[in-house]
Amino acid sequence: MDQNLVTDIAVCIIAAWVVAVVSQAARQPLLLAYLVAGFAVGPNGFKWVTDAGTIQLISHIGLSLLLFMIGLEIDLKRMISAGRIITLTAGSQIFGCVALGWLFFGVVGLASGWLEALYLAVAVALSSTVIIVKLLYDKRELDTLAGRVTLGVLVLQDLFVIVFLALQPDLKHPAVGVFVIAGLKVLLLGGVAYAVSRFLLPPIFRFVARQPELVLVGALAWCFALAGFARYLDLSPEMGALIAGVMVSTFPYTLDVIAKVTSLRDFFVTLFFVGLGMTIPMPTWNFALWTLVVSMFVIVSRLVTVFPVLHAQHLGHRVSFLPAVNLCQISELSLVLLALGKAAGDVSDKSMSVVAFAFAFLAVDTTYVVVKSGLILRKVSPWLTKLGFADLPAVVHDTAASEKSGRIFLLGFSWTASSLLEEIRRQQPGLLPELRVVDFNPMVIERLRQRGIRVIYGDISQRDTLVHAGLAQAEIIICSLPDMVLRGANNRKLLRQLQELSPNAQIIVHAEKLSDAEALYAAGASYVSTPRLLEANELLRAIEAADSDLLGEKRVVQLKVLEKRDEVIP
Repeated sequence: MDQNLVTDIAVCIIAAWVVAVVSQAARQPLLLAYLVAGFAVGPNGFKWVTDAGTIQLISHIGLSLLLFMIGLEIDLKRMISAGRIITLTAGSQIFGCVALGWLFFGVVGLASGWLEALYLAVAVALSSTVIIVKLLYDKRELDTLAGRVTLGVLVLQDLFVIVFLALQPDLKHPAVGVFVIAGLKVLLLGGVAYAVSRFLLPPIFRFVARQPELVLVGALAWCFALAGFARYLDLSPEMGALIAGVMVSTFPYTLDVIAKVTSLRDFFVTLFFVGLGMTIPMPTWNFALWTLVVSMFVIVSRLVTVFPVLHAQHLGHRVSFLPAVNLCQISELSLVLLALGKAAGDVSDKSMSVVAFAFAFLAVDTTYVVVKSGLILRKVSPWLTKLGFADLPAVVHDTAASEKSGRIFLLGFSWTASSLLEEIRRQQPGLLPELRVVDFNPMVIERLRQRGIRVIYGDISQRDTLVHAGLAQAEIIICSLPDMVLRGANNRKLLRQLQELSPNAQIIVHAEKLSDAEALYAAGASYVSTPRLLEANELLRAIEAADSDLLGEKRVVQLKVLEKRDEVIP
């Protein structure tokens, strides 16, 4: 048996690596590759691994470490400080999707009873943190308002999972008394976890910090000890592993623990998803149909429960639509929850497999959709207006602002524009009445309005927005956004449009590459901003200060300057 286990693990890892390399070349999600590898080597594929005990052992080890690492990456402070917009949206999305899913799966016949329908409803209510964060990071949209709303919803989904895992062992025989006892057990588990992680673990980890292997062993010991304590309390051991990670995430040594555990986590998580792939049956037309049904439900339920709530808070089409699109996947944790339900006898193989297929389908499909979300938004925006969901008004009027046309236009308002506005306020306040800002971030618009700045709502990559903004009368036009931040455009395309709309204006644009600066000048730019040169000069001054042992004094001066600034985007 031991030799078979070693051989089976070797087969799983080699298959996962080969398929992952192919997947990476094809720019497909790695999780999809692991599922495909598991299916290929499992009993429904080439039958290289058929021992059910091996598959179960592989899955359980990977599952505990996966949840521990997810707990490590949950930001409790962000979860607690989630704003009103995020809280309302997350509540609508989570409970709305669960309610709709419970009804839907109970009616369409995929679930055999109310309990399996509940598992399916919770599973499809969760979105993939791994996929979303990677896509938004690549698009540089993590710090946009739509990106922050998306991440906030994901954080509160994680909190919901913790609660569901606490109740999961008692769902088969629900009763008020049972749930009260389960709640008390969760409080006991959380209290013990907090006490140990608050008073005992920090000094221990500081003591062993010079021995990396002890940090790794200590983190794993904490993970499995709390999982064992959860099992002792008749709670889900997986929830114990998740809480263990959450407790450790609140302390300074978290990053070191993550660094030490990540490689081991990746190994077992790979085995978990490969093991999960082994349980997927050979696809049939029936499975394909159910996959499409579940996938369509996920997409429709996200749009129904996210878009109207954000739109009702006067956030416009962009900030209301993009989070709904971003959340249109099924989470890796969904597969974990269904695996727990299957182990408890509450979820059938068919339901498990259909959701696994839907997870893979949506993981690939939404990758392309999120990348093209800006283009999709422009296509659907007119239809949303026809359905009664009006966008924010194109022009925001402020009584404090001058009524005459703007002379200076800031196209897009991000960090650089925020700092520029502060410098104008400090050094040339007479320019403020002549300044106009064009942007689509409702939060930025509100803050600018409070400061008496005239704002025009719209996407600067759209010609109609620029025409409506009145750029024909502009004398100076500034775009401080890099190409990666511009949606559906770049500085060269924007420059050509600006030259057509305002041929007499002096146009200042942004360049990250020096070669881009030369091309922009050749295209007719009046001036090209190259922030990298300014940053390089500042770093050189820092090196000189460090050589003269004056870096501390330079830091004090810098902090004093920062304290006095009152920027729109801090």
